[in-house]
Amino acid sequence: MQHYPEQSSGNLSQVRPLGTVVGGSLSGGVDVKIDAGASVEELQAGAFVTIQGTRHRFFGMISDVSLGATDPRLRTAPPDVSDPFIARVLSGTAAFGEFKVKPRLLLPAVAGDDGEIAPARTVPPHFARAFRASEADVATVFGSEDGRHFWVGSPLDMETRVCLDMETFVQRSNGVFGKSGTGKSFLTRLLLAGILQKTNAVSLIFDMHNDHGWEGRDPERGRTPKGLKQLFPSRVSIFTLDPSSSRARRVPLDGEVRIPYKDVEPEDVELLASTLRITPLGVQAAYRLPRFLGANWLQDFLSKDDEALEELAKTMNESHATLMALWRRLERLSRTPYLVPQAPEDPLQRMLECLERGTHVVLEFGSHRSLADYVLVANLLTRRIHQRYVRTVEAAMGGSGPEPRPLVICIEEAHAFLDPALASQTIFGAIAREMRKYNVTLLVIDQRPSGIDTNVMSQIGTRVVYPLDDDRDISAVLSGAAESSELRGVLAGLESRQQALLFGHALPIPVVVRVREYGSDDSYRELTRGASSAAAPEEGGDEEDDLFGPV
Repeated sequence: MQHYPEQSSGNLSQVRPLGTVVGGSLSGGVDVKIDAGASVEELQAGAFVTIQGTRHRFFGMISDVSLGATDPRLRTAPPDVSDPFIARVLSGTAAFGEFKVKPRLLLPAVAGDDGEIAPARTVPPHFARAFRASEADVATVFGSEDGRHFWVGSPLDMETRVCLDMETFVQRSNGVFGKSGTGKSFLTRLLLAGILQKTNAVSLIFDMHNDHGWEGRDPERGRTPKGLKQLFPSRVSIFTLDPSSSRARRVPLDGEVRIPYKDVEPEDVELLASTLRITPLGVQAAYRLPRFLGANWLQDFLSKDDEALEELAKTMNESHATLMALWRRLERLSRTPYLVPQAPEDPLQRMLECLERGTHVVLEFGSHRSLADYVLVANLLTRRIHQRYVRTVEAAMGGSGPEPRPLVICIEEAHAFLDPALASQTIFGAIAREMRKYNVTLLVIDQRPSGIDTNVMSQIGTRVVYPLDDDRDISAVLSGAAESSELRGVLAGLESRQQALLFGHALPIPVVVRVREYGSDDSYRELTRGASSAAAPEEGGDEEDDLFGPV
């Protein structure tokens, strides 16, 4: 029989094995029979293990834990185990535990040593020994905190830190998914802090629930966790659609957003169609209105009475009933205080100035938290920002200036923007498909991933998944992932809060983590430690140098 060396961790003494490889395959994963001295109850789906072969050391994640027996009669006629001696004799021999693990990586021969990590394209032999992965193994695979790696959490059965390569993370659009109440907002804030600290990218955050800028809400624990502005005051600017709400919450503002009617385009109306119950005929009429009413078509249209609408219908050769129905649906926009005939200044220009100097921007919606408000404003501003980025990048390609900083646009309720019927036409669908062609990517937050277009979902590079209830949502979020059936089993075993499955572009292999704490004084100190050495905004972006003055 061949000899398989016990695993060592650097200069530490030998580690007790968990079990022995007894079968399996490369595609389905290997089966490990748990040693009699190891407890099946201590093994969790999502935990990391290493397997010591004769020539290689394999690294993988437990995808399933099961019970087995050598004699099938034990299932139908279990023995009397009231005698502890009988229970000990049977346990680990006639009755035993097993776990399945998919070998994903080949590691250096000794944990902690420098060496190349390669994908596993074979399996360990029979009787190879399996061990719990060490802290050194996890650091080898996921990296240690440095100028580009950001700590997001810990493996389920370890206290070591799992890090995310943030430079790789911002190269693609990414998503955070999970049912309501699982902790998506907290993890989103952590990821945004990681982008701020570890990359040269900037974020534009459409903060629908006023959680990310100044302070959030945690009603279960009765506290108000700090937002990005409190943690990184010189690196974050807060703009608002509702200055009264922001001031009532004592939020220090950097700008107030007012949008002129002329900036609203028919495609914004189309995106609002399902929210405002606008019919397809109404959407078609909206696309025709600018030809008859000019650039300021929306304000002109909403100012008309019934008689004027009837005359307009004749001029357009359009149904009067269709125009009336469209007018009634859009009339609510005239009651939004942030939509004005003429804005005193261009809010987009002020936001772009912040982004260009490396300051991250949070747009609060205040009391304007309806989906219609959110969709209209986020789509309108993103379309104009994307147009500016396209021009700047194309100019840089022609040698007429530098490229803009990478921009990450964070949107909540992403299915409202990326619905299959609209994703091919909206600016958000275009950004996802471009894959950073113009230095713009998305960070999408959603509890209904099944409502997101499958073509867009396929472009989501890194996915962070909390528990989901609906099978359609689970299928959607795992679509396109290698070994989705294995990940489905891991996802099903997650606790309802603070545990998440991460996989995709920025990670060498999938990982289940207990998300790091956010909300205590210790967590704030840990999060901001070393922030002064992170990529800072350009000169003129210091918090004492208020570019815009008081609002």
